[in-house]
Amino acid sequence: MKNWKYFMGTAMLGSALILGACGDDASETEANGDSTDTGSEEVVEGSVSGDGSSTVAPILEALVEEYSAQSEVQVNVGVSGTGGGFEKFIAGTTDFSNASRPIKEEEAAQLEEAGIDYTEFLLAYDGLTVVVNSENDWATDLTVEDLKKLWVEDGTTKKWSDINPEWPDEEVVFYSPGTDSGTYDYFNEVILEDADMVSAATLSEDDNVLVQGVQGDKNAIGFFGYAYYLANQDTIKAVSIEGVEPNNETIESGEYSPLSRPLYTYVKNSAVAENPAVYDFMKYVIENAGAMAEAVGYVKAPQEEYDKGMEALEGLK
Repeated sequence: MKNWKYFMGTAMLGSALILGACGDDASETEANGDSTDTGSEEVVEGSVSGDGSSTVAPILEALVEEYSAQSEVQVNVGVSGTGGGFEKFIAGTTDFSNASRPIKEEEAAQLEEAGIDYTEFLLAYDGLTVVVNSENDWATDLTVEDLKKLWVEDGTTKKWSDINPEWPDEEVVFYSPGTDSGTYDYFNEVILEDADMVSAATLSEDDNVLVQGVQGDKNAIGFFGYAYYLANQDTIKAVSIEGVEPNNETIESGEYSPLSRPLYTYVKNSAVAENPAVYDFMKYVIENAGAMAEAVGYVKAPQEEYDKGMEALEGLK
């Protein structure tokens, strides 16, 4: 089984050239993190902690690997899902929180109550990808209504023939991100529309578990971030939605609707202002998020979005 880290092995060869162009600026950033007025250089040290979305994890973990190779700052990133990440962010135990959906009103209210001011940064775009087993030669294209019929709990045993009588009269096997996942939340919003998900679904916060499940059963269907599909596309198939297949062009344009979505990280303002390590790392993230997003299989945002993010970060110092 191939996960995104395997995919990174080849992707990083290309991204190294892209990131290499930022090398001089990045090293200068490190030096200037705590530089004095006399121009003397001082290495930025300290620690940074984050948590959150498994969908965003390929971008952040790859950035951490690149950053750590040239920095004395220790960065730790957990993967407990978007909801789980926000719980830690609200509790004040992390400096940033990765999310595959916008922050919810109740989460924002809890942060306000906790006295935590934060800033949202757009990292990239993703196409939530519906996948089936490689032996599935019938469900090549589904409509939004088909997805609702499959995934919404209605008290019946779901069979492929329920969607098309020419398809196998066999029970569908479901794999879904867990309820703490922003991917689950997004699918709930645009497909389930707050109805209960089919009770037979196997749920996991680990996307690699979902990949393995779909790989192992001819009648399986699942969904997760586009990068996880790309990393395993030789053993699973992506399903077109309303006749549109997920790829960089359709995700960036929004044509892959309604499953195209933005990916974020949320940063504690006081952490940036008070901890040079947090500022230094987040500056590196914003400078390189677009290139790394493309390297691991997502779609970079327009440059003006990263420029806006950098301006916002500088305003927090």
